[in-house]
Amino acid sequence: MFFKKSNKVQNSIDTLIGVDTRVEGNIIFSGGLRIDGAVLGTVSELSDSPSTLILSEHGRIEGAITASKIVINGTVLGPVKSCQFIELQTKARITGDVTYNSLEMHTGAVIEGKLVYAVDRTE
Repeated sequence: MFFKKSNKVQNSIDTLIGVDTRVEGNIIFSGGLRIDGAVLGTVSELSDSPSTLILSEHGRIEGAITASKIVINGTVLGPVKSCQFIELQTKARITGDVTYNSLEMHTGAVIEGKLVYAVDRTE
């Protein structure tokens, strides 16, 4: 009622990177991406397709992240940027700056970097 955009995370997962999988290189995705393994490279959504990234507690990303909706419960070494919503769950560990429009941070989550509020220019 009061919000223009929903902070609800997409239920469908279109792509899964499993626990024992390691990807070296950049990933560009659309829809829902869940990472349970390791990614060494940037992870970003297609520019015309708002997408959801979920990083599980076993997941690790060494590189920049850019997506509309992001849920992190694993480890990130690099900057995180979202134009809509970021949820940092209990086991989230981020070393890098976090740029957000809406942020939900659970007790236990750790950020070693700056929190930067990104003003929504579409309002």
